[in-house]
Amino acid sequence: MDSSAHSPSTSIDMPTSGESRAVDATAIQELEATLQHHFANSGLLSRALTHSSLAHERGAAEPQREDNETIEFLGDAVVGMVAAEFVFRRYPELSEGALTRLRGALVSRKHLAEVAEGLSLGKYLLLGRGEERSGGRMKTALLANAMEAVIGAVYLDAGLEGARRLIEARAIAPFITALREQLTADAGMGDFKSALQEFLQASKQGQPEYRITGETGPDHRKRFVVEVRVAGDALAEGEGHTRKHAEQDAARRAIGKLQTARQAE
Repeated sequence: MDSSAHSPSTSIDMPTSGESRAVDATAIQELEATLQHHFANSGLLSRALTHSSLAHERGAAEPQREDNETIEFLGDAVVGMVAAEFVFRRYPELSEGALTRLRGALVSRKHLAEVAEGLSLGKYLLLGRGEERSGGRMKTALLANAMEAVIGAVYLDAGLEGARRLIEARAIAPFITALREQLTADAGMGDFKSALQEFLQASKQGQPEYRITGETGPDHRKRFVVEVRVAGDALAEGEGHTRKHAEQDAARRAIGKLQTARQAE
């Protein structure tokens, strides 16, 4: 996917503090570079980022919908199919039940929201005033839906292979080895620490190290800040109500940064 060519006239509207403002072409290029896809039809990206709350405020109605709900519907089907094919081809020895569990982990709301966070997708969303005030940019369901909508938009713009590249690079490859190991151990899925360790081992970068860099709040509501480092260099920080959760958050953020850096090379 080529992210080198961009239209200088491309712009979208993004609300901030309840108001709309124009975002110049640099922001669009930034997101396209992160996705590793330049949209031939930039209107698809704009629509994929538009939440129904903003479309309703603008008075959008059928049949010319301006929100991302129907593209999200398409993206949901595409990511499900790509994930199913990937695990089927990668692990032909697994039973139908095991394949179903792996696919389910990859297409879950929680997982797709975390993928969206790794892409910093929340900051590009076009929200209505009410959704903006209620913290919509960080809501799990909203982020997962937006991720599916972006996948649907890439599918419409570049076909199945374009969507497959995005899905496999950002939603499957960084996590599949750890998920497979957890399945074998009959453990819960979503272990970002294992996924990060596998990523670093594959690229011969060494072992990750975690250390607490901050603690806030009373004992019954303590919040931890954890930094993950490799070879003495800081990769990312994470937060959580327990040290374990903070370490998982740090690992998740580190995976996103490393994946983005690799794709930019």
